Amino acid sequence: MPRTIDHDARKADLAQAVWRVIADRGLGAVSVRTVAAEAKVAVGSLRHLFPTRTELIEFSAELMVERVTDRIQALPRRADTREYALDVLAELLPLTADGRAELEVNIALIAEAPAVPGLARIRDIADQALSRACLHLVRLLRREAGTEGADAEGADADGDDTGADAADRERALGTDALRLHALVDGLALHLLVRDGSPEWALDILRAEVDRLAA
Repeated sequence: MPRTIDHDARKADLAQAVWRVIADRGLGAVSVRTVAAEAKVAVGSLRHLFPTRTELIEFSAELMVERVTDRIQALPRRADTREYALDVLAELLPLTADGRAELEVNIALIAEAPAVPGLARIRDIADQALSRACLHLVRLLRREAGTEGADAEGADADGDDTGADAADRERALGTDALRLHALVDGLALHLLVRDGSPEWALDILRAEVDRLAA
């Protein structure tokens, strides 16, 4: 009986080889030959799955985004909304050796976007996903604080929401989500270049989560 080849698993192995090459030698070192050598496969075998360097790099970037997304979606939904929000946000920071390597590879891939247009699309998808995640967390935290729904301050004399009030609150939610997004991005970069305990960054996140839920 012929052996079944799991193409998805092989492609994932090759993507991880791309990440290792980038982490060790930079994105400029990524080629069909260097990745094949890193993955210990024949060049012809790699080309069967990824005929070009561009396809290989784009798949590697997409897989990285998928894995981060899968990790976040797998987080248990805690009863304490603040703790759940901190769990999600911490998953976006380079708090482990693997997390640091992942962010370094991600930055290298973003820098390559002008030369590989497909990477710009993947970058934008990842950025939009993070924006949605931040908005979702802000809504949860504001709801806990009683400042997100129609029971929030700003209803009219009959307790009904006016269109203007709803629009104002939606803008405020968007601003808070953008602030949270920028905070996560900034903390991630600072953690990447600083050694030592990451507790200071988690303290900053905790303070922001407390502010949103107050």
